[in-house]
Amino acid sequence: MTYAASRATRRFDPTLVALVTFAAITPLVLLVAPAVASQLAVERGLDPAQIGTYFTVELGAFSFATIPSYYWLGRLNARVVAVAALAVFCAGNLVTALWMPDYPLFLGLRAIAAVGGGTLMVLCMTSAGESENRDRVYGLWVVGQLVAGTVGLAVLPRLFDHFGLPAFYVLLAALGALASPLCRGFDGDLGMRGKSAGVAGAATPRWLAALVICGMLAFYLSIGGIWTFVSGAAEAAGISAAATGTVLAVATTMGIVGAGLASWLGGRVSRRGMVILGYAILAASLALLATVQGVGAYVIALCGFKFAWTFVLPFILAIVATHDATGRLVASLTLVIGVGLAVGPLIAGNMLNMGASLTTVILTGLVVVIASAAMMLRAEATPAAATLANDA
Repeated sequence: MTYAASRATRRFDPTLVALVTFAAITPLVLLVAPAVASQLAVERGLDPAQIGTYFTVELGAFSFATIPSYYWLGRLNARVVAVAALAVFCAGNLVTALWMPDYPLFLGLRAIAAVGGGTLMVLCMTSAGESENRDRVYGLWVVGQLVAGTVGLAVLPRLFDHFGLPAFYVLLAALGALASPLCRGFDGDLGMRGKSAGVAGAATPRWLAALVICGMLAFYLSIGGIWTFVSGAAEAAGISAAATGTVLAVATTMGIVGAGLASWLGGRVSRRGMVILGYAILAASLALLATVQGVGAYVIALCGFKFAWTFVLPFILAIVATHDATGRLVASLTLVIGVGLAVGPLIAGNMLNMGASLTTVILTGLVVVIASAAMMLRAEATPAAATLANDA
């Protein structure tokens, strides 16, 4: 019985529970970045440049975990890798909390913990890619992160008021320890399905791999750049800072709705149709955001943007997984997403510094989104059997 079929026969899927749980815990620092950034400034006295470097290290080390996965994925038992990665994640966070050293060593500890978390994320994404209903599983993967981020942003200010920054890292270590039994949920043979097809048939054609990687990178470049500076559109629409925070909270809720709907629809409807619908709503929202006039239009645009972003994401992740014969292409997405989220704001920020208007930045993002849609739809139109052919 195949891995996917065996999972389908169970009412309780330990792999699904493991990947949703670890995908919510391991990137929590990044999901609650605004709260952590404020506390780093207040408690550690870090300036904006140091805070920016902190998150660059967290994101960079988290994404770097993709590189060693090219070696161990399909060669080592995934459960053993999960236990080792979780031990690094928990130890890194616990030592951070107990020691809280000077800035350089502090960054070093954060990098170690992030590599452990990133390795677990690679396992989560690869497991989702090998599931029977990828659309649904990736939808739940997104929902878990959105819910964790929303709860974290609501709880952390109170936690910081009573216990300070070390409590957050203790919380991360504790959550990891509590989730440790779930490591058994990963398939030990994860990433080995390409080997069963033979060496010649295990490689994804280069042009197709490049197409989906570029499509995902374009998606996250646009999302990362626009979301970072989206509050500027609120200011242009005449919305106060307090009201903007409320709108962002509502938009986050719409993001949860979008990912939840994608998960529910996964496997029930045409993936191509949902990708077209998601990208269409995303493009329309960006066009409205670029020309926003008044509070109502801004709220509609932002909620549509967040809904469409999280709605289409599970479907395009599933497209990548459909064309991945070994698991390494999906594993690469951790790095691709990290690069997109890091470089997108950098490009947008430099455009603004060079005198471009926010409207120009958003319209540029719209063009990039359209390019992403074209690439992902082209990949979706390519039969999955193409991945089993030799790369001529």
